[in-house]
Amino acid sequence: MKPLSSLLLALLLFPFLASAEESRPNIIYIMADDLGWAELGSYGQEKIKTPHLDKLATEGMRFTQHYTSAPVCAPARFSLMTGKHGGHSYVRNNSEVGEWDSHEGQLPMPANEVTIAELLKEAGYATGAFGKWGIGRPGSEGDPLKQGFDRFYGYNCQRHAHNLFPSYIIDQDKRVPLAGNDAGLTGAQYAPQLVADEVLNFVEDNKEKPFFLYYPTIIPHLALQVPDEELKPYLGEWEETPYTGKSYLPHPTPRAAYAAMITFMDKQMGRLFAKLEELGLAENTVVFYTSDNGTTMLKAQVDYEFFNSVAGLRGLKGDVYEGGIRIPMIVRWPGKIEAGATTDHISAHYDALATITDLAGVEAGTDHDGISYKATLLGEKQSQHDYLIWDFAGYGAQLAMRDGDWKAVIRGLKKNPDAKLELYNLAEDPFEEKDLAALHPEKVAAFTQAIREARDEPEVESFRFGNYE
Repeated sequence: MKPLSSLLLALLLFPFLASAEESRPNIIYIMADDLGWAELGSYGQEKIKTPHLDKLATEGMRFTQHYTSAPVCAPARFSLMTGKHGGHSYVRNNSEVGEWDSHEGQLPMPANEVTIAELLKEAGYATGAFGKWGIGRPGSEGDPLKQGFDRFYGYNCQRHAHNLFPSYIIDQDKRVPLAGNDAGLTGAQYAPQLVADEVLNFVEDNKEKPFFLYYPTIIPHLALQVPDEELKPYLGEWEETPYTGKSYLPHPTPRAAYAAMITFMDKQMGRLFAKLEELGLAENTVVFYTSDNGTTMLKAQVDYEFFNSVAGLRGLKGDVYEGGIRIPMIVRWPGKIEAGATTDHISAHYDALATITDLAGVEAGTDHDGISYKATLLGEKQSQHDYLIWDFAGYGAQLAMRDGDWKAVIRGLKKNPDAKLELYNLAEDPFEEKDLAALHPEKVAAFTQAIREARDEPEVESFRFGNYE
């Protein structure tokens, strides 16, 4: 039995502890899959309808210089969860485990990595992840249930997520068959709808305590699949060239399908925001909305020129040019973040851990590379990065670094360890059309040295390349 003095102290402190518990904000971090820089109305999109996310932008802050940590799925997700930039990451490219059709997943996140979810869970937050994980199959050390999440529903494996009418889905760590689905073109149960429904259930189940909801939606990543009712509003809108299905499943109206997928995603965002209002949680919930990387390069399926998906930026998914790494980001916190605000603060996925823990009043430790942008959100003086770095072993192996307005890009390092560094001034040349390396040898030398110093030798041998180890 506790001493009387301890019991009395606990009783005296209870109202203050309870108040602190209630005041901690809920955190919702939503990440679209392959959504381009300009594929939302609030970022200039004119063909695809995204009313709920456009409204989110009018109610919160829109970032104009926010970046992914990597231009493809797995390394972007790893950096987001751990707060480590590519030069310090264990996962530096998509790396498959098992046979292509086995759905075993990608290279698992090691057990010793500390994630956002682990930090918040230890502080008393309920934690849930819904959608595409991509950094550890069920039962592996990278399983989200072993990386701080109480609840998981969706796809552990990126390959499995290439079908939106799958024959099964992962609920916690078990395969649950989906009746009426055979992983074909269509089915009885649309996985993005199932995931969205479970998101609402999680919010309902945890409305009485602070929660961290990670919602890496599967849309608009290929394949082009959407329920017929969602497709109808876009049918006949534009001329179409049917996609016959060489790399993903075929679709007769790819433009309409792609637009419908994004509008379907937007509709699910609207349902989530309405649920927060219904439960009286909106005022104490910080909502982040972003993408994992730029628009896919598979033009026969996603006509990025027709949709102006990257608004003229150079590059697409898989590139460390701006079109592959610059992504939309909107953050809303009613009464705390100025409605309709815009910021040009330079930030990246790997700032999320520092920012979210800062908002939650949780100690983040020092084993990360992020800088909290809470001050930007609240209109206060903001600390800046000395640089942002991208260390990507895919698509021929690429490195990039941004320092202020200057950006260095090095490509093709797998085949050419001595690949030349390209140099751009983004303030004068946002489309990266004019390589200034020959005019500024001193900057080339400085960037070359800075990139070398910013990188650790990758633990995984297949991620090693070039003369920058």
